[in-house]
Amino acid sequence: MFKFFLSFKDKALNTYIGNVCIDNPVGLAAGYDKDCVYIKPLSNIGFGYIIGGTVLLKPQPGNPKPRIARNPETLSMINSLGFPSMGLNEVENNLRNITDINIPIFASISGLSIEDFLECFKRLQPITSGIELNISSPNTSGIRIFQEANNLENLLSTLQEVKTKPVFLKIPMYFDENERRAVMTMVDLCVKYSVDGVTASNTWPREDPRLAVGRGGLSGKPLFQHTLRIVKDIREHSGEKFIINACGGIFTGEDALDALAAGANTVQIYTGFIYEGPSVVRNINKKLAESTKRPNT
Repeated sequence: MFKFFLSFKDKALNTYIGNVCIDNPVGLAAGYDKDCVYIKPLSNIGFGYIIGGTVLLKPQPGNPKPRIARNPETLSMINSLGFPSMGLNEVENNLRNITDINIPIFASISGLSIEDFLECFKRLQPITSGIELNISSPNTSGIRIFQEANNLENLLSTLQEVKTKPVFLKIPMYFDENERRAVMTMVDLCVKYSVDGVTASNTWPREDPRLAVGRGGLSGKPLFQHTLRIVKDIREHSGEKFIINACGGIFTGEDALDALAAGANTVQIYTGFIYEGPSVVRNINKKLAESTKRPNT
């Protein structure tokens, strides 16, 4: 019954993410179900795909609390979670025990070394539809070493040797020309090492005294125009075959249409899902379906 009321299906929304067929282009972004505990109920809401994680090799508690704050007046949140994780063993077990799931599940992974990434990659790739590499969380400083070109190249070249399913790189937001060039270098390395695309983008680093560590990553509506800008830049830089998953500030069907028009293949939601509730997925998909049936003018 739950699935009947929330799901919305229309063949016009069918598309691909890599070589994986999805019913619609609306995905659940990484971070909502970090340990893949709630995949089954989430799969009944109507998402085209789900990103579980971010998964780490070993368990860790994350940053001290308080580590989440809401900003209802701007439809945003800021978090300094710092990758709380049950660890790879628990998450792998959770994924293996999921049955009767009819949508693709991807796993977001991260680590402080190539060896960490590789172990998570090799164990989760066979039991998921693909992998998203998180090198851009603003709350875990060690992973940002992989934003440096040499380190990223070493990581991607290592993973290419064992890659059999779609892989996406979650990139940081950028706000000046130096940061833009750095991200385009990441895109070029993705193309070079057969990474299928990017998720654009992670949260926006901001100071906030409400958080125990004093800073975190901003998500939600204030990011939306930056999401569109970055998606357009990457599409112009990478060409048509490269996959772009737009992530940041998407709340409505109109937002999703704008992101797809900017060059995205799919959209991912997180903060919009928290503020608007499960019906947001159905509402977005209905709007997307309506747009495919409008007569040409």
